[in-house]
Amino acid sequence: MITRTARARYQGMGKDGQGWISTQSGVLNEQRYGFHTRFEDEPGTNPEELIAGAHAGCFTMALSFALAKEGVTEGTLETEALVKLDKEGEGFKISRSDLTLTADVPLEETRLRELAEQAKENCPVSKLLNAEMTLEVRASQTA
Repeated sequence: MITRTARARYQGMGKDGQGWISTQSGVLNEQRYGFHTRFEDEPGTNPEELIAGAHAGCFTMALSFALAKEGVTEGTLETEALVKLDKEGEGFKISRSDLTLTADVPLEETRLRELAEQAKENCPVSKLLNAEMTLEVRASQTA
């Protein structure tokens, strides 16, 4: 079993508070976050952005491995994830993650779409999220 860790610290409360996120790898080290980075445009990160990055990365890697099993050895995959935060009662809910894949691979488009759909359903981050998910595939090269 592989375990990865992250740490969050928050000082002050509510809108006036400020937080910092760090990850085990050090890629994020005391990265600033808080109300103003989440709901406004101040520099820093926020949980939805981190989830979007995790979902895009996980899906793209899963598809890469599926394509390798098909014998595809070259090409480019690029995925954008749009994670939506909606108001729900007094709080908020992450309601969906919309993936857009741009693929330049030597594979028939129908098969690419099948593999992409399987990757969307089966990547570990997709399984973790309890949200609606969509997938749009843009193939720029086919077999």
